[in-house]
Amino acid sequence: MKRAFATLCLAAFAPLALAGQEEAAAGLLNQLLGRLNGFLAGFLFYDIWPGEGEFPFIVAWLVVGAVYLTVRMGFINFRLVGHSIAVLRGRYSRPDDVGEVTPFQALTAALSATVGLGNIAGVAIAVGIGGPGATFWMIVAGLLGMTTKFTEASLAQMYREIRPDGHVMGGAMEYLSRGFAELGWRRVGRVLAVLFSLLTIGASLGGGNAFQVSQSLSAVKQEIALFAEEPWLYGLVMAFLVGVVIIGGIRRIAHVAEAVVPTMVAIYLLAAGWILISNAERVPEVLALIVSSAFSLKAGIGGLVGVMVQGFKRAAFSSEAGIGSAAIAHSTARTPYPVRQGIVALMEPFIDTVVICTMTALVIIITGVYDQNGQYAELIASNQGAALTSKAFGSQISWFPVILSISVVLFAYSTMISWSYYGERCWTYLFGERFSMIYRILYVLVIVAGSIGSASAVLDFSDLLLLSMAFPNFFALYALSGRVKRRLDTYLEKLRSGELDREVGRA
Repeated sequence: MKRAFATLCLAAFAPLALAGQEEAAAGLLNQLLGRLNGFLAGFLFYDIWPGEGEFPFIVAWLVVGAVYLTVRMGFINFRLVGHSIAVLRGRYSRPDDVGEVTPFQALTAALSATVGLGNIAGVAIAVGIGGPGATFWMIVAGLLGMTTKFTEASLAQMYREIRPDGHVMGGAMEYLSRGFAELGWRRVGRVLAVLFSLLTIGASLGGGNAFQVSQSLSAVKQEIALFAEEPWLYGLVMAFLVGVVIIGGIRRIAHVAEAVVPTMVAIYLLAAGWILISNAERVPEVLALIVSSAFSLKAGIGGLVGVMVQGFKRAAFSSEAGIGSAAIAHSTARTPYPVRQGIVALMEPFIDTVVICTMTALVIIITGVYDQNGQYAELIASNQGAALTSKAFGSQISWFPVILSISVVLFAYSTMISWSYYGERCWTYLFGERFSMIYRILYVLVIVAGSIGSASAVLDFSDLLLLSMAFPNFFALYALSGRVKRRLDTYLEKLRSGELDREVGRA
């Protein structure tokens, strides 16, 4: 352990050699990301909308899949919220359940990856680009995503592997390879599992790492001039703090997330709630604006499609429903019934998107900072969403940008430690446990690199990789949804008959 920690520290301090050469390094990084973005956009994305505006195939893939699963599972996203809360409170927990962490710890670990700068920076970017109407489609996507999250978390539990050392290997790569093998599609499943793993590793380094550093830095440097002048120093600090945690694996990550996530969410929601209460007379007007803008044809059909796409893209980036990433965390939960953890997981998009993202959007709209022709047009144009949100909160609570900067760092930090686990599990799936340290060193190095790259280049790269993960993942959700439905029906029958309560009583 000491050797691993020392190695990570050396990796974090290696970029000190870049001091004084940040501009050249940033130019090289942005050029590289630009070329990668162009390749990925042409290879994995294409516009399926015949008229004006753009509707990428991958966004349609997520929307259609979420609608299908919601209907297939009998609108479980609305019916079992109460039972989900009961499970989270520990009502059905038993000491002999197999897994590495509790259902609540698995949820907070997954939330620490999703409740992050997608809620602060991503929402501001969506409203800045798509207008207030993007908020409506973000909420719709969040509600539909609850069923998607249920399905992938259930599959992660159904096809996880408990290894001899007690560690769990689970997630989309497992249910793609093992689930498809059961269907007689072993080779197809293996190819899709490898593709998912490669995309997840890339997304962990982009959206789960570089994007978090870039966006949190844009808010922090508003308050700390040193980081504005020497951004690599901020990357160095974050690299050290992340390295301390990620060498401990999912148990340490879960414990940190369990402590950090509820605190940072409470602070953020209290501040947003105060602003909304202070402007209570404007809330009905803003809600009406959101709905009317969501269906506005002022800019033609293309404009309407553009607003919809922005909402769904931000919801996907924020909640990660359908992406398959959170399934890796939920596979580690201690539970005798796979669908039970799925029922816990459906709360993620609700908390993350329906509650937190909506609160952020309301503050952005009420304060008016999203105006593309206003004083913050430059922040919108350069996709500095965290800084834009900071301006929105600061316009109402003068001292709050300092608190928001702290919250932004916590959001980014919690997301980075969870995504490091996602990437590391996929790296291990491809190369084996003994090579996991190589990934962790690479992850720490990318943290510093992310502090000197441009926000726009990092944002585009993150979006492309993250959304691309949905392509292989949804093949499994479609193909294996029938098996999840049968498990769900059996579980609900036991719940209605009282058998689940009697099991707890016998434990």
